[in-house]
Amino acid sequence: RFLQELPPGSVGLDVGCGNGKYLTVNPNVFIVASDRSVNLVKFASQHCPHASVVADNLSLPHPSSSFDFVISAIAAILETLHPPPETEQNPSNFKHVGGKALIYVWALEQKTSRRGWDEGDEQDVMVPWVMKTKSTQLGNENSETFHRYYHLYRQGELEGDVAEAGGRVVESGYEKDNWWAIAVRNK
Repeated sequence: RFLQELPPGSVGLDVGCGNGKYLTVNPNVFIVASDRSVNLVKFASQHCPHASVVADNLSLPHPSSSFDFVISAIAAILETLHPPPETEQNPSNFKHVGGKALIYVWALEQKTSRRGWDEGDEQDVMVPWVMKTKSTQLGNENSETFHRYYHLYRQGELEGDVAEAGGRVVESGYEKDNWWAIAVRNK
């Protein structure tokens, strides 16, 4: 809904774009997609006319306030408030947002999901991510497990972090094990 409601000609940033699944949602906007994974950016770059770049969400290469909107599944704009262990803090906060930002984060309250997290559980976790590859010899599938850092947000925490980072929440909610907020930068 967020992407569909943007005015034609809007230019946005998708931080942590993964395979670029949001690049095709609204053909009337242009999105610069970024991710740390070279392989995921290769997938995202297939969605023309959009642009894709390999970039660390803690050190984005874009000029301040250069986008009409930002979407982020990894709270890149707020990462300064919950950096992974041994990660330097980046003072960027809302600097890339000239208009609106849609931020969605994993919720702590996932009692009925396969993960089963809930109140009282740790909020800073290492989550297994399985990368499957096919063996070329026998067609067998191999897998390798990596652990990725996540901060699990409890109800109301995202809104507080948006305010602390210099933004104002205009709408927020819960959907599919995620808290989300649409925010604007305070002037």
